[in-house]
Amino acid sequence: MAVIIKDLVHIYNPGSPFESTALNKVNLEINDGEFIGLIGHTGSGKSTLIQHLNGLLKPSSGKILINDLDITSKDVSLTEVRKKVGLVFQYPEYQLFEETIYKDIAFGPSNLGLSEAEIEIRVKDAMEITGLNYELLKERSPFELSGGQRRRVAIAGVLAMRPDILILDEPTAGLDPRGRDEILREIKEIHKKHNTTIILVSHSMEDISKLVDRIIVMNKGAVEYSGTPREIFRYGKRLTEIGLGVPKVVELAISLREKGMPIKEDVITIEEVKSEILRNLRSKKNA
Repeated sequence: MAVIIKDLVHIYNPGSPFESTALNKVNLEINDGEFIGLIGHTGSGKSTLIQHLNGLLKPSSGKILINDLDITSKDVSLTEVRKKVGLVFQYPEYQLFEETIYKDIAFGPSNLGLSEAEIEIRVKDAMEITGLNYELLKERSPFELSGGQRRRVAIAGVLAMRPDILILDEPTAGLDPRGRDEILREIKEIHKKHNTTIILVSHSMEDISKLVDRIIVMNKGAVEYSGTPREIFRYGKRLTEIGLGVPKVVELAISLREKGMPIKEDVITIEEVKSEILRNLRSKKNA
């Protein structure tokens, strides 16, 4: 088991007039190699949750185990935690600061006390994983690149640390459609090639539905739902009530059901909706 979260509570500004409970007894288990989509409206607790997973925040109560390491222990080394868990924040390219792409990606591994040879291997591997040409780009400034390429450099810098778990917070935020598609394709390849445990935070059900094994829906600091995309999209009306949308194809299926067409509740692709419509038309024709 990659991640075990037990009764996790986080209270901001405890004992003050501004006290607020961001996480309320969250219990979760995430398997090794699982691709998770973490979704929720603003204020649902998802950002607070991921900041606990690499030690940026300490819980008010509860426990988190990362590959059997209790990261909520007072004696835990944050360096050890961050070797295991890589966190890519929103707009990570704003954190690039070195004069070359090589130096920026090498920054994290350098802080681990690795040899120059090992650092070079890790930089090469991370650039290859994220679709960046090592020989062509290593000496270039990251600030000469497109937004999508800078985002990939920032992700490569986290991958060069070789974490067991990769957390990406809205990795496509602010990118144009081409840049968004490139980033999502690279993330999918990372998972496919390396079986890395990935937690993808997103507000886009369209993106999530195409990529992940399981969706975790946060609402008011708690887990509202956890299941496969097919299982989660059965609750389309409830998802809309708590400030989340569903993919357009699921909206179409819901609309058709409301108009009396008996479309299956677990359809999530346009091909499946088309098949259901044709099935219903044939049934009417044969009736």
